[in-house]
Amino acid sequence: MLAYRSSADQVDEIARMGKSTILESLVRFCDAVETLCTRDYLRRPTPRDLQRLLQKAESRGFPEMIGSIDCMHWQWKNCPIAWQGDYGNRKGQKIIILEVVTGFDTWVWHAFFGVADSQNDLNVLGQSLVFNDVLRGEGPNITYQINNIVYQNGYYLADGIYLRWTTFVKSIPHP
Repeated sequence: MLAYRSSADQVDEIARMGKSTILESLVRFCDAVETLCTRDYLRRPTPRDLQRLLQKAESRGFPEMIGSIDCMHWQWKNCPIAWQGDYGNRKGQKIIILEVVTGFDTWVWHAFFGVADSQNDLNVLGQSLVFNDVLRGEGPNITYQINNIVYQNGYYLADGIYLRWTTFVKSIPHP
């Protein structure tokens, strides 16, 4: 059901289980993932977490960097035929995209996965919730200065495709 975004009725013959058993299994699986992962992963940083991230980034030469943001593109070889138009890229490959924000220790604290019609990172960013708190004026109050310009928000290390926002600092393309 998760892999194909199908209903229990659509997979009951393949799984050879009744609809109620399939739904109960799905709920138990999701509860287990949430129980195992929410405390440490896939949650917003607390003020204490944010302070730790900022200190570690500064020790590595990136003062006031909150984390790194990027999208990964995976080829989806078993993409259902009905969805192939939604998940195709310009090369004709069927792909699924995961947007992630990580800290220095590869702690994933934001993940946004599987947006249809998203052939590039900017389309994903346009639908992502990662900056909603900043847009509401509730983002972390972090002040830093680059080239004698003072900024009032932390930044994310990003690659060249991302927009020229003050919250993105582009990495060096050829270090």
